[in-house]
Amino acid sequence: MTPKTNELLFCALGGSGEIGMNVNLYGHAGKWLMVDCGVTFADAAYPGIDIVLPDLSFIEDRINDLVGIVLTHGHEDHIGALPYLAEDLGVPLYATPFTAGLIRGKLEEEGNANRVKLRVIQPGKDGGIAGVQIGPFGVSFIELSHSIPEPNALVIETKAGRVFHTGDWKLDPTPVIGKPTSPEQLSRIGDAGVDVLVCDSTNVFNKDASGSEASVRVGLAEQVAKAKGRVLVTTFASNAARLHTLGQVAKETGRKLCVTGRSLDRILKVARATGYLGDFPETVDPETAMRLPKNKVLIVATGGQGEPRAALARVADGSHTIKLDLGDTVIFSSKQIPGNEVAIGKIQNTLAGKGVVMITERQAHVHVSGHPGRPELAQMYKWIRPEVLIPVHGEMRHMMEHARFALSEGVPQSIVQSDGDILRLLPGKVEKIGNAGVGRLVLDGDVILPADGSTINERRRLAINGQISVAVAIGRDGRALGRPQIRVQGVPVEEDRAAFVEDAAEAAAEAMKGQKRELDRRREDIRLAVRRVATRWTGKKPIVDVLIVEA
Repeated sequence: MTPKTNELLFCALGGSGEIGMNVNLYGHAGKWLMVDCGVTFADAAYPGIDIVLPDLSFIEDRINDLVGIVLTHGHEDHIGALPYLAEDLGVPLYATPFTAGLIRGKLEEEGNANRVKLRVIQPGKDGGIAGVQIGPFGVSFIELSHSIPEPNALVIETKAGRVFHTGDWKLDPTPVIGKPTSPEQLSRIGDAGVDVLVCDSTNVFNKDASGSEASVRVGLAEQVAKAKGRVLVTTFASNAARLHTLGQVAKETGRKLCVTGRSLDRILKVARATGYLGDFPETVDPETAMRLPKNKVLIVATGGQGEPRAALARVADGSHTIKLDLGDTVIFSSKQIPGNEVAIGKIQNTLAGKGVVMITERQAHVHVSGHPGRPELAQMYKWIRPEVLIPVHGEMRHMMEHARFALSEGVPQSIVQSDGDILRLLPGKVEKIGNAGVGRLVLDGDVILPADGSTINERRRLAINGQISVAVAIGRDGRALGRPQIRVQGVPVEEDRAAFVEDAAEAAAEAMKGQKRELDRRREDIRLAVRRVATRWTGKKPIVDVLIVEA
């Protein structure tokens, strides 16, 4: 599909109908512009996998028509796929300094920084707007507020019309880092005319505004001040404003600050390099922290979403240098992302068993969201005054509610789309005109694979049913030499394993008898015979691999 000169198209390859893995395409005058290129994180459906990537086959088939990738901000669900996919896409990346610093570090780790063009867009000065022309798209960066430095909305201008793409945002009069949202600036954008608002839907069910980052400081300071032992605060590593707040809390409460977690180290490095966190206190390493009196240390750690390899999980299971026990406190200065409840609960139960006190946003004011509640959404509609709303960045329930809410607030039209829907935004009424192929890829070690390809499907089967290996030797006359050898993994025959192996070996030997057959046929006969034994014993159908060795 090639966008016509007089039309503006929109297609999400990720992030619509899900929270995470945001990839959005705008098409105009024969060209495509990508906004964000993120990842999501795997669950139990993907054994052995940590990161899930978007399948970009649709735009890869039109690679000569892609003119650039614009990044709204530096969260993983918006930039995390770039180290693995940007080089093959072969177009420049556009980002403001902090986001560019995070991207550069990721590209360097992957070893392709010199092969990806990264163009840094300096923020507008004195309320001005930073802009760039990318093919037929004029793109202006509008700084908003979020839980990371330099979150930007985008004004995308074409000959067909004008879009305001919010990215992730909130309204915060005292954001700690960065500037408050400018009502005057947004009103001017609305005055100039906005055809389509493409908008964050994450917190549409929240009746209250998300709250100011500055307000969290008082709540955190109160909880740390009254704690008797060590205090560990877990928060999103990317929330540099929260790190600034915790640095101030450490000073106020007379505690030394210890920061542990690779992603936290990365954020601190990039933040300082781009002019943020200049007054952040000196930190101590985990070994030093453990030698300090318990009431003289404040630890900041990653892992509040239950990530098994993050610092908090290792602290909980005792494999980290930092140790917590009876009377210590863990503050969850973050909100549970949907889908992480079980993983978080597992860590909390482990900590509870050690006698650790836990405080979440339900017990104290220790967190505010980075996404807009209903009052903030309503205010954005009034400033921007779009003709059409396109909800993104949410599960289907979020986007449907967002569409209903926008209509109730006077937005003339709202269209709910899903990943792969191709919409004609302009001219005329918004309508679906086609479908783009979408899907998921997984990063398995250093290899990118289809999320539902043979490797992952085999791994799922192995996890569910187990595996049996059968080795058989045959002579030149085709007869079996010796007894078949059986190895069992993950098949539920623990106490009776020896008897099971004997039964399976008998079945394999029996399948070898009879007339001479082709090797492939004999291999299949053995496989089926052994699997029948396993099913009879366990009710399972394990994977059976047969190796025939010709003497």
